[in-house]
Amino acid sequence: MSESLLMIPLLWQMAYALLLIFCWQIPQYHRIVSIFGNAIGVGLSALLFVWVKDKGIQVLNAGGWAAPYGISFVADAFSAILVLLTSIAGLAVSIASTNTLLDRRIHFGYFPVFHFLLAGLIGAFIAGDLFNLYVWFEIMIISSFVLLSLGGLKAQLEGGVKYFTLNMLASVIFLTAVAVIYGLTGTLNMADLSIKMAAVDNKILVRIAGIIFLVGFGIKSAVFPLYSWLPASYHTPPAPVSAIFGGLLTKVGVYAMARVFLLIFPEDPFLNNLFISIAILTIVAGGLGAMMQQNIQRLFSYLIVCHIGFMVIGLGLRTEAAIAGMVFYMIHDIIVKTNLFLVGGLVYQIEGHWERRHCGGLYDRYPWISFLMAIPLFSVVGIPPLSGFWPKISLVLAAFDVKQYWALGAILLGSFLTLYIIGVLWIEVFWKQRKNEPDQVDFLYYKNLLAKDKFSLVFPLVLLGAVSLYIGFGAESIQKLSQQIAKDLIHPETYIRAVLP
Repeated sequence: MSESLLMIPLLWQMAYALLLIFCWQIPQYHRIVSIFGNAIGVGLSALLFVWVKDKGIQVLNAGGWAAPYGISFVADAFSAILVLLTSIAGLAVSIASTNTLLDRRIHFGYFPVFHFLLAGLIGAFIAGDLFNLYVWFEIMIISSFVLLSLGGLKAQLEGGVKYFTLNMLASVIFLTAVAVIYGLTGTLNMADLSIKMAAVDNKILVRIAGIIFLVGFGIKSAVFPLYSWLPASYHTPPAPVSAIFGGLLTKVGVYAMARVFLLIFPEDPFLNNLFISIAILTIVAGGLGAMMQQNIQRLFSYLIVCHIGFMVIGLGLRTEAAIAGMVFYMIHDIIVKTNLFLVGGLVYQIEGHWERRHCGGLYDRYPWISFLMAIPLFSVVGIPPLSGFWPKISLVLAAFDVKQYWALGAILLGSFLTLYIIGVLWIEVFWKQRKNEPDQVDFLYYKNLLAKDKFSLVFPLVLLGAVSLYIGFGAESIQKLSQQIAKDLIHPETYIRAVLP
């Protein structure tokens, strides 16, 4: 029962992708089928999370080949909660996609590719060996490149080329690191590597392998100085595509960093300091980049970069409190960043502009919708008691405990930069009066669409906003979960025993 439950959320997304391919000629059904499939996917992922929480780590060895020789899929609390959040974000984005995407994009296979992307994300979270993780990364890259370039607009193709080139380079670097690790240990199973890497005598080569992994995962996570592809590409596709990218793709890179460096590599002060240095520069670069942006989606893209630095700092500090803060921040960030890009898309549909200086008066005209938009905007700032406040407090206390004052200063600086950026955005888009009429041709189309179909445009904000409020007001339960995950990551004996009984 437990083994089959581990694979059901993954197989469900793949089955739905194939079903939609067979229904290629009737795209009008894709919208309904996708929403229905993702709603069931949320239920299956929630069932997996509850099962893991009650019964402990679940392991499936494909083909009956025992680890470390076979392909292992592993669901612990860390991967299970990320699978659940992926399904929730996928449901919100599938609803938002029903009327905001043009029919020609759906005719070209948007929804099947979208479900393949969700399958790739879930597969990466439950992968138990490095090569399996690489395979799911490739499925994600291919699916996301198709979604990014679907529609064929010049900006999309330009962003897609940058995205694909840098991420394929990251995959080559990742595969090189995998080859080095295999040459050192003769295994790729992560639980087995946790034992064998500690016994490798050549510590210099182990450190070099760690640096190669850091570069590969750093590109995928968009850390400094490897982040330029993200703000150049994430603002180019439709808002639902940007939402699933902004909420999840970079978090897979952070998840891979946490899983590999905390499980496989012994603690190395050099690598820890390198993580902290990169994280500080990432926070500063992302925050300053966001301050310069007028395009709302590009602004949110730079905020992704800035806040990735918060999570990487947690990895560099490498204490239970810091890792708990990193996990909590990741849970919060997946929901909030997905919601932020949907907010940006809805602002465009109301105002007819991506440029914030051409917007204004949104609060006067749509007070309830503005309230829904305020939830993710102020959550990302970390205004108490919203969801972004609690993990920042955990990271600040963790940095103070180990006397990493540069890291502490970077967290505070990133928080103040985010407060300033979101404050200015709120004043310009919501409070100030609009000075000019919209000049976009499709402004009236979207205005009429908002009037006749609020469900697909507003309900995703309600769903994600409710989850975000639960994370903030139910912070005690999320903190307990994060602390348990941090304990398991710092002390991986339970994970190793589950995979290698």
